Amino acid sequence: MSTEEREEDTVRYEIENNIAWVYYNRPAKRNAQSPKLNRQMLKVITELEFRDDVGVLVLGGEGPAWCAGMDLKEYFRETEAEGLHGVRKAQREAYAWWERLRWYQKPTIAMVHGWCFGGAYGPLFACDLAFAADEAQFGLSEVNWGILPGGGATKVAVDLMPMRVAMYHAMMGENLSGQDAARYNLVNESMPADQLKARVTAVASKLVEKNWATVKYTKDAVRRVKEMTYDNAEDYLIRLQEGLNWFDKSDGRHVAMKQFLDDKTFKPGLGHYDKNKTEV
Repeated sequence: MSTEEREEDTVRYEIENNIAWVYYNRPAKRNAQSPKLNRQMLKVITELEFRDDVGVLVLGGEGPAWCAGMDLKEYFRETEAEGLHGVRKAQREAYAWWERLRWYQKPTIAMVHGWCFGGAYGPLFACDLAFAADEAQFGLSEVNWGILPGGGATKVAVDLMPMRVAMYHAMMGENLSGQDAARYNLVNESMPADQLKARVTAVASKLVEKNWATVKYTKDAVRRVKEMTYDNAEDYLIRLQEGLNWFDKSDGRHVAMKQFLDDKTFKPGLGHYDKNKTEV
């Protein structure tokens, strides 16, 4: 006898060494995104966003898959049965947490194993960095069952992949391996599954050591300027740096300059300045 899935059980998280490990938690459903999961994910990432003990958020998946996309029964069939109101509500709940991740206060990393299909491309793109197991399977299978890759999935493919590759990927409905995904820029790197968490931990730990305010402004800059002309981007980045100078209460810019110019203890090209020494 099956019991009804509780919304609060669809996502779990733990915090260790300033890294928040957030997991899709519907392993029996290959972590397909249901309305319950989408609502709970927004609650969880909102709760973590401004915590002082969280410097990086990693999005992983419990069980054999990262995320199989949208739950066909709960996200599509059941919401469509409610009419346009149900469809729009489910869409907004999904897109809300993907948007929050795109502009998250802390750097975010997708840690992908198993399946990453369709609707999972939204949070994949929303994360600042992405690492995959070689054995992972990336797919836009929508064309195989009568719809197009919606919810931003087509935009993700075109933004990250070469046009001919994105076109083939969307039109053919054939899967890519983790190694293919790295080759075509869907993820930063691919590696054997048993090395995935260690690599993500190493990257996250390096990000934690950096000035968190600077990392936040840097990731926003990269996302914004991609859509701008050069002149607009140049002006935007000047103003953004001015804003960072005021926003960064640790005054990291001047602390780092002192360590480089006066103390001779820091070389920008070889690592991060010492955040624990704040004298200017």
